[in-house]
Amino acid sequence: MRSLISRRAGIWLFLALAAAVGIAALLFPRIPQPLSYHDFADKRSFLGIPNFGDVASNILFLMAGLSGLAFLCRESSRERFIDARDRWPYIFVFSGLLLTAFGSAYYHLAPDNARLVWDRLPMTAVFMPLVAAMIGERINARLGVRLLPVLVAVGIASVVQWHLSEQRGAGDLRFYAAVQLYSLLALLAALLLPPRYTQGSYLLVVASLYVLAKFCETEDRPLFSLTHFVSGHTLKHIAAGAAGLCILRMLQKRRAPEPAPTENLPQSRAFL
Repeated sequence: MRSLISRRAGIWLFLALAAAVGIAALLFPRIPQPLSYHDFADKRSFLGIPNFGDVASNILFLMAGLSGLAFLCRESSRERFIDARDRWPYIFVFSGLLLTAFGSAYYHLAPDNARLVWDRLPMTAVFMPLVAAMIGERINARLGVRLLPVLVAVGIASVVQWHLSEQRGAGDLRFYAAVQLYSLLALLAALLLPPRYTQGSYLLVVASLYVLAKFCETEDRPLFSLTHFVSGHTLKHIAAGAAGLCILRMLQKRRAPEPAPTENLPQSRAFL
């Protein structure tokens, strides 16, 4: 895929997206967390586990996290990274997926705002390191590593801010929503930049699965009424977990692109 934007212009694109999303969040009215959010459609128990579908579907996060970390620990995985620094964001991504499996399962056993914090915290450790990975791979490896802790801190701060706002009785999800939106837009923007690796089309699949997951989340009850078997929130977990597995597959298959072939010019024109 031919890039549309240079690496040098890429950092301004990421900054412009951050500014646009931040300004939009400030202009948007406060978004409280509705208590109805915790009233999920599928409340069936199985093997003594309440809300079994929403709890058990976190297995895909567990699989993606463990498989990804196992892959990165292999000596052979180093061949998939031109620069060793490019590995660091993915360590955070797969660690975040692993922690999401436990945090989300813990929340869905007895859903409430207090437990929701432990569901959302590890998810930001997936979104934001993926942005750092795109900056490192598409713009500059050193910049990606330097921004990694900053981006992770911003993601964590968005959840903490929401939680404190709920405790004050003035819940506000705008910061957390902005982090999610920025992560998605940054992922799509990365496709416009020159890649240092092949298999970049997987990023589009990851973004599509993320959008599908959000759709399933909002249509939790209608999807359960339609299927009478699986709820929208359970499907959200499946789609999001599949996105994590796609990231792993991208890393397993990618390589440095072959240099573009040069034409053999006649010697008389070589010095023109």
